[in-house]
Parts: sequence; C-alpha cells; structure tokens
Amino acid sequence: MGIKEAKLNFILDKAKAMFIEKGIEAVTIKDLALEVGVGEATMYRYFTKKQNIVIAIAFSILKEVSDNYFHLSQYKLGYEKIRAFYLSFLEIYKDNPDYYKFLAEFDSYISTEQYELDEYEKAIVGYYEDFKASYELGLKDGSIKEVENIEIFYLTTTHALLELIKKLASNSKVLKQDVKYKYEQVDTLIKIYLESIRK
Repeated sequence: MGIKEAKLNFILDKAKAMFIEKGIEAVTIKDLALEVGVGEATMYRYFTKKQNIVIAIAFSILKEVSDNYFHLSQYKLGYEKIRAFYLSFLEIYKDNPDYYKFLAEFDSYISTEQYELDEYEKAIVGYYEDFKASYELGLKDGSIKEVENIEIFYLTTTHALLELIKKLASNSKVLKQDVKYKYEQVDTLIKIYLESIRK
C-alpha cells in the first residue's frame, strides 16, 4: 500500500467514525480536516466534495462485506445457500454493528442529496444475482419451493431485514427488550423467511 492510499484510508476511517458518532449531516469538511490533522484545501484535493467521502466509505464497507461475508459457493443445495445468505446479515451485525449505523446515516443523507448512485447500485446488484442463482438451484435440487416473483421476494425480505438491523444498531434509545433480544429478533425474521421458501 502506497503512502497516498494509506492516507486516504486513514481519512476514510476517521470520517466513518465521525459520521457514525455525530451523523453525516452534522460533520463538515472542516471538522474532518481538523480531526485528520490536515488543512481543508488538502481534504478538497483528495475529495472534491463531502458526498465523495460518503460514497467512498460506502464502497469501502461494501468491499469489506463482499470480501468477508456472503460466501455461498461452499454450499451445495440452493436452500443452504439462501440460508447462508440471510445469516450473513446477522453475522455482519454481530461482528460490525457500525456498518449498519453508517448505512442508516447513509440512507438518510442520500435522500436529501443529489447523488449519482449508478456505480453503487451496480455493486449491490451482484447480491441479487447470487440470491437468484441460489433460488434457481434450489428449484432444481428440490430444496426450495417456487415463489411468485423472486425479485420482489428478495427486495422485500432484504429491505425488511436491513431496516430492522439498522434500527437495532443505530438507535441508542431502544426499548429494553430490543436490547435484550437484538440478535434473536434478527434470527427470528430470518427463520420466517426461510420457512416461507423451504420445500
């Protein structure tokens, strides 16, 4: 890793921590420059605007998640692959709840900004392609039953799962039972999905 790349990673790590702690909206380029120990002009030289920092962090998290989770190829049956796919969300939550805190902030921020998210969306599409291939394998091997529209099933289940985890990971004023059963709630939702698709 070169000096420039190391410096960029350092800035992104600091920015991610600040965004999670204070909220993306509340953190300015000036705040980041002070935290990192460089001038504002240097920050703008690396990233022409704050949006670029936010997107770069989202991509770095997406890459880390892709590299470390969602390894479906080790399973033979379609059902096993889909089960592993959903359980990856829970595993990420247990290992890195800050990913979901950032994602909650990211979703809120991009809804108020004009973003070019085509590249980000393309990167996410791969998850659906893997899920669909696992579903089609499950139909062939008899481990999964047919659903009316697999794309709608995927979108509905993953969105609901993400929203639950983002709420549990990012809300410091949750109900006591949410704190007590945070992983169990996610696991229960996954089991409901799996029961609805398992043959």
